[in-house]
Amino acid sequence: MNISIIGTGYVGLVTGTCLSEFGMNVTCMDVDEIKIENLRRGILPIYEPGLLPLVEKNYRSGRLKFTTNLQETVESANTIFIAVGTPPRKDGSADLQYVLVAARSIAEHMNEYKVIVNKSTVPVGTGKQVKEVIQAVLDCRGLDIDFDVVSNPEFLREGAAVRDFMHPDRIVIGSESERAKEIMKSIYNVLYLIDTPFVFTSVETAELIKYASNAFLATKITFINEIANLCDKIGADVHHISKAMGLDERIGKYFLHPGPGYGGSCFPKDTKALVNIGQAFDVPMSLVQSVVSANENQKSYMIRKMERSLENLSGKVIGILGLAFKPETDDMREAPSITIIQELLKRGAIVKVYDPIAMDNARRFAFEQYKGTKNAEWDGSMDDTEIVYCENEYEALIGTDALVLITEWNEFRSLDLLKIKASMRGNHFFDLRNVYERSEVEPLGFVYEGVGR
Repeated sequence: MNISIIGTGYVGLVTGTCLSEFGMNVTCMDVDEIKIENLRRGILPIYEPGLLPLVEKNYRSGRLKFTTNLQETVESANTIFIAVGTPPRKDGSADLQYVLVAARSIAEHMNEYKVIVNKSTVPVGTGKQVKEVIQAVLDCRGLDIDFDVVSNPEFLREGAAVRDFMHPDRIVIGSESERAKEIMKSIYNVLYLIDTPFVFTSVETAELIKYASNAFLATKITFINEIANLCDKIGADVHHISKAMGLDERIGKYFLHPGPGYGGSCFPKDTKALVNIGQAFDVPMSLVQSVVSANENQKSYMIRKMERSLENLSGKVIGILGLAFKPETDDMREAPSITIIQELLKRGAIVKVYDPIAMDNARRFAFEQYKGTKNAEWDGSMDDTEIVYCENEYEALIGTDALVLITEWNEFRSLDLLKIKASMRGNHFFDLRNVYERSEVEPLGFVYEGVGR
């Protein structure tokens, strides 16, 4: 089985690497020559636990290749996965230009029957568009080559993507062709043999499954966030509420942890895209639209909590622990820390930050408009266009009026609170992930605020 992957981003690289680990010959193609050269040298464009050893192992064995040669990528493969980006447009709809360019490029080099697999998250009807694009190019070439288009959405959690690929909850395959179904079953044969649930359905249904799944999970997060905000007002404990809710098997215990709102590359993009899909078919997605709005409000609510407690943010020095949207990733896309830090700066606060992995991405992508100091050797003189980037969690809190824990990295779960308290100017502790208990923090002299506790 010869597999090709077009796109070496998060989905493409994990998919290609794991399929090579299954024993297949995989070619990962990208137009970015620097990225491909780095991959050949073992330098990954993303941080994902467990991925680098698999890349190195399978590249050395010859099962995993990296190239910019599109013709070779297409001609050598039985099955071609499209795993390019589908960024959101201003109206929330998915931008399919890269998917359709990939489809056109495949058609320009097709030499025999191929299965073309949409791995990217795409709106309903994309499979049909891809098929039409490929057929139009083949007609222009005067060729009669059979092919099938399959939808095979990914369900990879950043920080656990390798495990999710190797031990998935389900495999969804949307296809109208029995021939393509059998080929897809053979690709995932290792998982089929260990009784992984397979869902065979139409292309359109498979496309919608991914959006429905992510929108539902985002809804659970948003629901418990709103319950937490209510708890803040009435003095209830959201942890007890979420635990009791989770014991109901109909509800389940997952995604019931309150915080500053969801982020990342999937939930924000996919919820907005689902709203847009509903509009296109004149079916209001009112619940999902409310989730989108409530999630934005949750980030602002965190700022309002700080303002109430600190009274005035202007001139306050705020130490931020955690920038990535979740632990075990360097992904800053739609991270709650972005909105929170920008709002703090707008209000005249001085911001010091530390994240174990995401510092470079924060500088390059999230906060490129702010100059930023290179380290924590800071004399207190700065303007509102700077962020102090620190070497570790303790440097980030020296001289601060408040500690704000945004991302629950494991190394933040057992902080030396006495050391921190002695180094701070103030004593406010905003625990936006409810990592600590009030009973262990307040006796040390902190003014503690969690979310819904």
